[in-house]
Amino acid sequence: MRKKRFSVEQIVAVLKQAELGLPVTDLIRQVGISEQTFYRWKKQYAGLESDQVRELKQVVEENARLKRLVAELSLDKAVLQDVLFKKVSRPALLKQVVRYVQASHGYSERRACSVTGQHRSTQRKPLTRDPRHELRQRMHEIVRTRVRYGYRRVHILLKREGWTVGRNVVYRLYREEGLALRSKQPRRRKMVVQREGRCQPERPNQAWSLDFVHDALSTGQTFRALTVMDVFTREGLAIEVGQRLRGEHVVEVLNRLVRQRGAPQYLFADNGAEFTGHLVDLWAYHHGTRIDFSRPGKPTDNAHIETFNGSLRDECLNLHWFDTIAEAKRLIEAWRKEYNESRPHMALGNSTPQEYALRISPSPVAKGSVADGS
Repeated sequence: MRKKRFSVEQIVAVLKQAELGLPVTDLIRQVGISEQTFYRWKKQYAGLESDQVRELKQVVEENARLKRLVAELSLDKAVLQDVLFKKVSRPALLKQVVRYVQASHGYSERRACSVTGQHRSTQRKPLTRDPRHELRQRMHEIVRTRVRYGYRRVHILLKREGWTVGRNVVYRLYREEGLALRSKQPRRRKMVVQREGRCQPERPNQAWSLDFVHDALSTGQTFRALTVMDVFTREGLAIEVGQRLRGEHVVEVLNRLVRQRGAPQYLFADNGAEFTGHLVDLWAYHHGTRIDFSRPGKPTDNAHIETFNGSLRDECLNLHWFDTIAEAKRLIEAWRKEYNESRPHMALGNSTPQEYALRISPSPVAKGSVADGS
């Protein structure tokens, strides 16, 4: 026999008939229930009116609706944790997020837009903006070679190449392509790139190498020394001493050397802020000089200047106890001149690069000399 299911209103009506005097045995036989079922109904619903029954039904339905809503919210929260682990503010990027939610979690477009906060009209609107594929490709090429450059410097390089694009557009594309530097990672990790072969200078004044040396006065005050040398001749071109040397001081020293010798084709330097700054980059651009940065943790990429700095420290800094900055400048400059003039491998001295080229070139043997036997 099929089991009957009574609503709350029917159960209250049966209990009312029992309250009006109808015998329980006749009532349960008429309704088709057992005596245990009747008294269970009486225990649960005795004393209820029809209005209270309707309210109870509404409460039950509301509880069921709230349970479904909580389940949906829990599922939506899991979806958000899956797709929105980072802040996605642009509607164009949210389109991809909505499609992912539909494909991965089986959501409809309406519900996926509601969860992610995307407007449905925006989701359905086709893209009309120029994707700028060539510009994006060029930005990737620049960042691969200039791994320390942010979007501002990339924008400057693009303008130099003739791209008519604003800085805000460059910033947007820079972020979309994931080119932003991650400052929380160690510097050696974000500088890992495929390195090209370094130029091997073949004549004087073709490549200069720069670095900093640190020392302290007798009073405990620290100072720095900017060392510049010619990679081909090993000549110490300049040693600038100061308490605080920044990018503008590097540019001043380079300008002074350019007035004396002309601009080099290459500058070898490490990744210090003084060399990677905007001023030195702008100076190199105006003089047509390429800056070749060393790899982090690889001092052998700039071995010549490291050897020069080692000689400076062993033969000058460690032998003198400087009292003032002026004394340090005087003694260090005297050591530089002695280094250039007395070293066996230093043939340039105070000569110009043209004179040095003539000096190292093989001279023709004079006619009628002892060498030709006449």
